[in-house]
Amino acid sequence: MHIEVVVAAGLEALANDELRQLGRRAILKPASGPGVLPLSYSGDLRDLLELRVATSVYLVREFAVPRPRALLGDQHLRGAQQLAATALRLHAPGSFQSLFLSAAGADSAVLTRLKEALASHLGLTIGSEDGDLLLRLRRASSGAWELLVRLTPRPLATRTWRVCNREGALNGPVAYAMAQLTRPKADDHYLNIGCGSGSLLIERLLLGPAQRALGCDTSGAARTCAAQNLGAAGLHGRYELTDWDARALPLATGSISAISADLPFGHLVGSHDENLRLYPAILDEAARVARPGARCALLSHEVRLMERLLAERPVWHVEQALRVDLGGLYPRIFLLRRTDYDCRL
Repeated sequence: MHIEVVVAAGLEALANDELRQLGRRAILKPASGPGVLPLSYSGDLRDLLELRVATSVYLVREFAVPRPRALLGDQHLRGAQQLAATALRLHAPGSFQSLFLSAAGADSAVLTRLKEALASHLGLTIGSEDGDLLLRLRRASSGAWELLVRLTPRPLATRTWRVCNREGALNGPVAYAMAQLTRPKADDHYLNIGCGSGSLLIERLLLGPAQRALGCDTSGAARTCAAQNLGAAGLHGRYELTDWDARALPLATGSISAISADLPFGHLVGSHDENLRLYPAILDEAARVARPGARCALLSHEVRLMERLLAERPVWHVEQALRVDLGGLYPRIFLLRRTDYDCRL
């Protein structure tokens, strides 16, 4: 089977690491574009639905036809119907209600007939771009045409635990990637600064237990939202939510082994002027509570400010700075390691 895994551009290496865990079932191919990872797959398709870095997963079939009109022929139409039906069989009946075709000229007479034929065969309605069964039609490099079928009724990035949403909330795959970058361990004392709706805290705990998992946020509404999402994720009793100010944490020096934060960008939350004061205070306080060797994953769009502040602070060693595409925004994930430098000097 030919599969295409879509990830946020910048997270390809982490996605490949996750795909390699599938072993010989998945044969990785060179990326065909930013955030697009093709592979040959011989395993159970349901295992692909458990991918955490992926935004979406598609089943791909090439049709050796010169133009889309030929897909209406009996043989090719049956092939397209079988391909689409594969996605439906992976889920409970009723999971898919509508069908949407993404293609150049999708409203043409030919592609309208194709949509109608597929929807009628599958018992679906023709929907908008929010259609549960998402199909994509494109010309292949060979000159043939490829039909792609998303394997899930919603993108994998749409986490089932998100029962409470807040504007600007971090999406699940990026939160998972940041949790992975901290190299989680069962004896972690983990701190999520400015936990918001809980994305980072949840994705960290879904990776495995921590000796202590803390989420702090001065907003009571944010903590309430986070508690709802943590509950929906089945994480009762495994975390602590506090109203601590990230600039003055009531934690012992050197007590934390892993830290993560989605820092204010100055777009939806905060402003650049506020960040000029907030960022250095957070970096210094995080350095105080972090033990030597602790890893810290911070997401920010304030790239120049972060680079300047980190250059001034030998307490933090920058291991990586990953540029991530968040739908038109291009923040960096700064992966830091706490050095042996005494920040009290």
